[in-house]
Amino acid sequence: MAHSAYIKSGKTLGRQAAAIALLTMPALVLAQTEATLPTTKVTAPEQTTPVIKKTKSASAKLTQPLVDTPQTVTVISKEVLQQQGAVSLMDALRNTPGITMQLGEGGASSAGDTFYMRGFAAQSSTFVDGVRDLGAVSRDAFNLEQVEVVKGAAGADIGRGAASGYVNLISKTANLEDSITGSVGASTANNQRFTLDANKVIDDTTAVRVNLLRQQGEVAGRNKVEKNTDGVALSLATGLGTNTVFSLNLQHVKQDNVPDGGTSTLGMPGYFHNSLGNRTAAEVNSENFYGLDSDYEDVSADMITGKLEHTFANGNKLTNITRYGRSKVDRVLHALGGHTLADVNNPASWTVSRSAQSNLQDNTILANQTNLNSRFKTGSIEHELLTGVEMLHESQNSYGRSNANGTAGPVANLYNPNSADTPTVLPTLTGASNKGSTDTLALYAFDTLKLNEQWQVSGGLRVEHYSTQTNNVSISTATSHPTLPVGTKVPSSLEKSGNLFSGKLGLLFKPAANGSIYLSYATSQKPAGGDNFQLDTSNTSANNPALDPQETQNVELGTKWDVLDNKLGLTAAIYQTTNKNELAKLDSATNTFAQYGKRQIQGVELGLVGQLTPAWELSAGIAHMETEVKEGATAASTGIPSDWSPKLSATLWSSYKINNDLTIGGGVRYMGKHKNAKSRTSDAIPGIEDYAVVDAMASYKLNKNVNLQLNVYNLLDEKYISSLNNNRTRYIPGAPRTANLTANFTY
Repeated sequence: MAHSAYIKSGKTLGRQAAAIALLTMPALVLAQTEATLPTTKVTAPEQTTPVIKKTKSASAKLTQPLVDTPQTVTVISKEVLQQQGAVSLMDALRNTPGITMQLGEGGASSAGDTFYMRGFAAQSSTFVDGVRDLGAVSRDAFNLEQVEVVKGAAGADIGRGAASGYVNLISKTANLEDSITGSVGASTANNQRFTLDANKVIDDTTAVRVNLLRQQGEVAGRNKVEKNTDGVALSLATGLGTNTVFSLNLQHVKQDNVPDGGTSTLGMPGYFHNSLGNRTAAEVNSENFYGLDSDYEDVSADMITGKLEHTFANGNKLTNITRYGRSKVDRVLHALGGHTLADVNNPASWTVSRSAQSNLQDNTILANQTNLNSRFKTGSIEHELLTGVEMLHESQNSYGRSNANGTAGPVANLYNPNSADTPTVLPTLTGASNKGSTDTLALYAFDTLKLNEQWQVSGGLRVEHYSTQTNNVSISTATSHPTLPVGTKVPSSLEKSGNLFSGKLGLLFKPAANGSIYLSYATSQKPAGGDNFQLDTSNTSANNPALDPQETQNVELGTKWDVLDNKLGLTAAIYQTTNKNELAKLDSATNTFAQYGKRQIQGVELGLVGQLTPAWELSAGIAHMETEVKEGATAASTGIPSDWSPKLSATLWSSYKINNDLTIGGGVRYMGKHKNAKSRTSDAIPGIEDYAVVDAMASYKLNKNVNLQLNVYNLLDEKYISSLNNNRTRYIPGAPRTANLTANFTY
């Protein structure tokens, strides 16, 4: 059966499931820490499932337990990821509200992990074990211990950018316990996945751990699109259990994919085209593939990390991390462009343009971090201080090809595209390139002052000096360089350096040992070229080196409680984030730049994670955002909501262990509508309609070593938009109902 992406509101059961999830939250948030419950004697099944609630972040910069950390932090455990069958970072991020996926800018296709968080683009704020991770790649979860999502301006934590927070991926490392775990799975979408996680103790203080991955096959609901990934990760640690521990971690991931440029929005609710007027058109089959058989995506990502930890006799701890990472993306795809309805009375003749998209890019990072954790007293005040220094070299090189972005490909029939069409231009290197790099030296300090049993003050400051260099080569044309022969390589270079100051301050009150109420303030800055190291002399470019950094301020008031004998964590926060200096214009009279552009996000976020009973685990969150562009580039762009930021989003996942062999679970993901345009644009839809997706899981333990797990995704077969491009002409449909059967083994 063909699956369209028409978003229907008639999925009554899906809406009821979402409503139940949202209505359950207030009752749980109001749970009393000292409630007296009637004594009921029950025989619970043996508890062998690890608790999904984590009490502390793995980040060295978040020194306090999560209940005493004055900002919103969500920790998504590997146990939750396994229950859900989540295999990627994008899958994992569905466990926290306020995050939306994005497809692309105009006609170009964004690839890899591209997402918005609390109203701001956040893909360049992805970290692995506290070190920034570069590259337009899709990250797999095979080597992840947990995923930590830290929300709010985070310049003090991680440096430039980070207007709405960051995502920190925590890797698996060697430990002193022999184990072999893994999985073999297959899906109704015709794909297969194999993982292996083996840890071996070599001697009393040394161990080695190996993680392997192979995933092959198609993508649910999409013709011809494939995702094929191989991965290997090696962790060697020595000195485990002693005061000095050294670990060496290596990871290699290789992808050989058929990329997805999306399908057409024509015929969907709200679609408008000047040629049609007020008439409607039949919706396009959402499985349609508008790319060509020659399209491909080859990705490789490698990193090597050395970590040395020494704990002194007084308990102070010194940590040094050194990493070299490199990723390479080679992608050619054809994404659909505008529609041509030459004969509006003959839909069979309607066509759509294809836009060739090319990305040949490599990213490199060399990082060194040194942190010192110390505890001491000044009078009666207890301090927990972390000081550190970070040195970074980051670079990104992109190489021009003859099928550069925007080159017209062969026209496709709208309703019956042919992937066997011949490309208009073959992908050959032209000699053009864009090369940029940033060197950073940063000093930072974080201190938590425990004034007494009830009051804590915390603060952080990061000072960093950066130097960005852009070295580009363009190819002359008769128009661009009339004095040069056509095809001449024309080099150009730009530089920008400066200092960034970011900080955070928190006041925390503990009315009880298991709870806190806090007020926090945090800032961040993003200089020109802060995302891709590309400086630009254009009068209206935010990457013009004459501009000051963008500035973000975040104020948050929240409360956190660990209830039910600290097995269930409840959180609630209200916040306001303001970002300014996003845009620029040149005053021709004074020949100086004026910076403007302002966005404001106000929101409320609630969350809970942990155990309601020894057999019942629950993870849920709900977020409400009010976003507004206070000052846009034009009158039409002022006063509208921020892109990709629905007012309401929610997530719920729950599992229940019926007995020692059988566990069932399920969840609901709800995303509210987000329509940003003030005016009706031709050849586009207004935005994304709201939707609710229901997933289900059942796991049966065959014996002490093997269990079978069945996951059914999109149980009610909801048709929805997973991601939409900025022009709102093409989209990636959400996966239709799909089943995945996995055999998990443990020895």
